Amino acid sequence: MKHLLSRIPYSRSLKFSVLLLAAAFSSMTPFIALSQATEASALRQGFRTPPADARIMMRWWWFGPAVTKPEITHELEQMKAEGIGGVEIADLYALELDDPGTGFHNQPFLSDEHIAMLKFAGEEARRLGLRVDVTLGSGWPFGGPHIPITQNAGVLRSEVIAPKEGETSVLLPSLTAGEKLIAAFTVSGQDSTSSLAGATQIPIEGATQTRLPLPTGTAAKSVLFFISSRTGMVVKRPSVGAEGFVLDHYDSVAVANHLHTVGDRLLQAFPDQPPYAVFSDSLEVAGSNWTGDFLVEFKKRRGYDLTPHLPSLIGDTGADTFAVRHDWGKTLTELIDERYMAEVQRWAHSHNTQFRSQTYGNPPVTIASYRFADLIEGEGAANPMMWRSFSWTRWAASAGHIYDKPVVSSETWTWLHSPSFRAVPLDMKAEADMHFLQGINQLIGHGWPYSPENLVEPGQRMYAAASFNAHNPWSFAMPEVATYLQRVSYILRQGKPAANVALYMPNDDAWASFNAVRELPSSANPITGPSAPGLNTNSVGSTPPNPYLANAAAWGNVSIDGSIKAMLDKDLVGTILDAGFSLDFIDPSVISRVGSRYPVLVVPNVSRIDLSTYRVIESYAKAGGIVIAVGKAPSLASGLTEAAQDSPEIQAITQRLFQDLNHLGHLVQNDADLRTALLQFGKPEVNYDTQQSSVGFMHRKLPDGDLYFVANTSNVPQLLKASFAHSSKKAEWWDPFTGENAAIKDGDHITEMIEPYGSRLLYFSNSAATFVTSPKAKSEGRRMQMDISTGWKLTIGNRAPIQLARLGSWTDSPELSYFSGTGLYEKEIILDKAVLTSGPIYLDFGPTKPIEVAATGRVVRTQALLEAPVRDVAEVSLNGTKVGTVWCPPYRIDVSKYLHAGSNSLSVKVANTAINELSGETQPSLRLLRALHGNTFQPQDMDDLKPLSSGLLGPISLHSEATEP
Repeated sequence: MKHLLSRIPYSRSLKFSVLLLAAAFSSMTPFIALSQATEASALRQGFRTPPADARIMMRWWWFGPAVTKPEITHELEQMKAEGIGGVEIADLYALELDDPGTGFHNQPFLSDEHIAMLKFAGEEARRLGLRVDVTLGSGWPFGGPHIPITQNAGVLRSEVIAPKEGETSVLLPSLTAGEKLIAAFTVSGQDSTSSLAGATQIPIEGATQTRLPLPTGTAAKSVLFFISSRTGMVVKRPSVGAEGFVLDHYDSVAVANHLHTVGDRLLQAFPDQPPYAVFSDSLEVAGSNWTGDFLVEFKKRRGYDLTPHLPSLIGDTGADTFAVRHDWGKTLTELIDERYMAEVQRWAHSHNTQFRSQTYGNPPVTIASYRFADLIEGEGAANPMMWRSFSWTRWAASAGHIYDKPVVSSETWTWLHSPSFRAVPLDMKAEADMHFLQGINQLIGHGWPYSPENLVEPGQRMYAAASFNAHNPWSFAMPEVATYLQRVSYILRQGKPAANVALYMPNDDAWASFNAVRELPSSANPITGPSAPGLNTNSVGSTPPNPYLANAAAWGNVSIDGSIKAMLDKDLVGTILDAGFSLDFIDPSVISRVGSRYPVLVVPNVSRIDLSTYRVIESYAKAGGIVIAVGKAPSLASGLTEAAQDSPEIQAITQRLFQDLNHLGHLVQNDADLRTALLQFGKPEVNYDTQQSSVGFMHRKLPDGDLYFVANTSNVPQLLKASFAHSSKKAEWWDPFTGENAAIKDGDHITEMIEPYGSRLLYFSNSAATFVTSPKAKSEGRRMQMDISTGWKLTIGNRAPIQLARLGSWTDSPELSYFSGTGLYEKEIILDKAVLTSGPIYLDFGPTKPIEVAATGRVVRTQALLEAPVRDVAEVSLNGTKVGTVWCPPYRIDVSKYLHAGSNSLSVKVANTAINELSGETQPSLRLLRALHGNTFQPQDMDDLKPLSSGLLGPISLHSEATEP
């Protein structure tokens, strides 16, 4: 971490030394200028032809797994052709039963035949120059038949038993394998709603096999027992042979068992060259809040015995409740870091591969937990506003920036425009741009379903995810879509992230908000268990309620990111962005160790804070850093043992920072005041003439200037009028679709109309552009327009050609309602020579129309809410030469250099989605499959499939436009 020390804002006393260094290097200016010019030229070349390692990847689902060598080769070659750079192999549930008649066979997970197929896939991928990652298990979370109940995910279980009148002992709870009684308390009530304020610990050493003696004179109405137990959670969506318990991530023995049994076996498939990385998916171990030696570890780390305080974890026991919960949560985080994250990384390194991790969820990992990941990954939410709120995507990108990781990936398109096969390239771009706006620069597509060719189209699919394999009729557009994504990914890896604001993550408050339930759900289902009685809101202390987890009522809450999301004002991230600042999240433990490199630190409604962290924050403010507290400033020490000695100093720092006459910090009451303070004390990266909450940016600082990725996340055009922070002489627009660039006359003030879901790159530098650029068309000044909406010949599939009286959807014809595939539109166009000199000539497919959210009739997952004139992609050819593919606004393409005077042959190949075909098919019965393998999945959003509009809807025109002088 030494490298981060240089980023801490330096104190005023160091400025003289900085000036001396600047003078010493002044003689090197010509060399530096030459170097910067060379770097700028290389950057432009890299943008025009980006390297292969910036290509998107795909999560490649193997169902069963039931795969064959010919199909493995076929699908890898398809991916290569479509511009995909690699795969993450993920084994999931079976979709078909073994059938000796057809030869269909599910290969048990880790069997010899499964390992042989993995080996073949690795060899074929390397032959094709594709990266291969392997998921370190089947389904999620990790586990399987090798995990005994004694290594299953741990949970603290409690049970209330009332002795009968006059009894001097009480019946013990029934214990099963994997459970151990750890404590008992007398309480005043007779059921699980009893008050715990007066709970008194009683010894359990004298217990028999069935009863516990009560101390003499005990007047308690009932006894509260605490049991070290197991959640009973089993692996979700496992492949055949991978069924079993989820492992205890806090137990190093369980983790080692999994790494040996599963990890070592998987890597036998890669004897000559290990996979690029092994992958750990998001942690979704519902209810896991305990492990067998937790009490021992707690006392060693926190300095006191948790046993007398166990009632505080399930109810209100008084003033110490939240401090105890804090210490419990912090210990859980330390255990997951040391016994899972660090152990998996060590194992990966010992096998000469890397550890790629989605580090959020439950158990309660933090941003700092990412220090144990070689490759940091986030995940998109099914939320079109995720870039303006707390998200796992920004959580991961922030960790990447903090730990100087040049590449940060995200699981992309997880819930895109459900159901499977509904998503189109425009949907892909709309979500991918939101990932780019948060700092992601490697996309892991979710995903590519392996599907044998002999199945009914569109073949196999994952139950709840977008599908991007070649069974999409529009897959011929993927090379151009992938190239756009590759260019943006490449360019956002250059230089350094330039965020000016760090948003403090209130980890200590989050730990204090944790709670366990009093009684586990009777169904013992960690996913859908019913609500259980007991405290599930924080009615005492300074920590707000945590309604984030849907199953918190049943299983309690031990999620850091889930708690923080509930604590942060929902508009806080958007407020910072709207003020013209980009931001990262920052972890308190990182601040404690190395400080903050960001000019501004926003501390949102924090009550509890570690004293060492707060001291560094005060030093940061003294050195010139801007500290803005929102709502309130810290007042409490983090845990129980620190409360008495540290709280007074914490309150003293708050006094000095925010209340004294010459205070260095700034305390504001709400988001509106935060915006004012940011603009008053900070330096925004973008100054907007008018507010643009739909237009976001990502700022990278390069050796020769500044780069901004700008995207319109809305379904209507947005006029961007703003000035961007830079100190360069030249400004250019970079086109991520073509790789070309064009000069900007006034780089100090940008005015640009951005189409729906459009994106741009702005490059400010002192070096001249080296590429020949295309002239930039004006938004007004159209010189020639020719309507070509009539006279088309259309050939759909292998049907006979038809002459169209007008353009319209294929689904208007009953016999084509359920057709999924391509249609070829053909037309002759006659042009005068004079037309060819009127300026750039565009083939324009017509306007778009925004879709109102209410019109969808269902919850809106991430998608492009736009009615397009092309349904859904179009490949344009003129006079026998391919011009390009149209798949996103503005739904037009420059055809100038492909036209000539006289007759021109225009053809447009159009493809729709697979939904039309799916909507005309009977969905397969899962009865027998589930009889054997259980209900491992439930197809989603398949209950109301209808044919979608398809083809060219028009109007279509040729027009020329004036260009910038």
